[in-house]
Amino acid sequence: MKVIVNPKYENSRALRDFINNVEGRFPSGKLVQQGSRNTLRSFEIEGQGMVVKHFGTPNAFNRVVYSLFRKPKGVRAYEYAFRVRNAGFDTPEPIAYMERRSFGLVSDAYFISSQCPYSRRFYEFGNADAKDIEDILRAFTRRTAQFHEAGMLHRDFSPGNILFDKVDGQWKFAIVDINRMSFSKVSVVRGCRNFARLWGQPDLFRIIADEYAKARNADADECFRIIRSARRKFWTRFAKRHKVKYRLEL
Repeated sequence: MKVIVNPKYENSRALRDFINNVEGRFPSGKLVQQGSRNTLRSFEIEGQGMVVKHFGTPNAFNRVVYSLFRKPKGVRAYEYAFRVRNAGFDTPEPIAYMERRSFGLVSDAYFISSQCPYSRRFYEFGNADAKDIEDILRAFTRRTAQFHEAGMLHRDFSPGNILFDKVDGQWKFAIVDINRMSFSKVSVVRGCRNFARLWGQPDLFRIIADEYAKARNADADECFRIIRSARRKFWTRFAKRHKVKYRLEL
């Protein structure tokens, strides 16, 4: 099995033992999230909370792609976490990546990160009154604008991938599931479209558009138009295949 360990943790005997036995120990962890292919479980190693993501075997086409042409998702999650954190933004600390191959092709992999201390997610704002959460929305939007100005864009910027909490009187935000990222100049138009997957009512996006426009010296009405257009496109397509779990108004 291929193993990459954050140099900060290379001398941890307990972590090394866990890595060497990850396939056997993984089922004993506390279930965090169960997907159709990927599973997240939490563990405590030497008093530190950690989350392990198991990437199941990709389909035949993706096995070839991730083995020969593109970096596997777990490798990207590990490497991108360093880039995001080094730029001053919050995402769980990358700890290790393990990968098993069969006949030269990726079969399954594990990514270990620190456990994010923030417990709240943006799902809770699906049907919220925007006026009640305006301070959170504006703080979140300013931070997102800074992220975009730094040339970074999360390509799965959805409610479950944004964690937050109030720490010492200030709202703090972290992003997770960052194997799909873009590192290049982010235009205002592209930045506005990045809000499309979020849950919320129209007034919520009015506030986001207003704050994003202020942060990036743009026109608030135009930002709202772009966000609304992107949301209509995304959610119209999404609703045809999945149940929408909040009151959808486009």
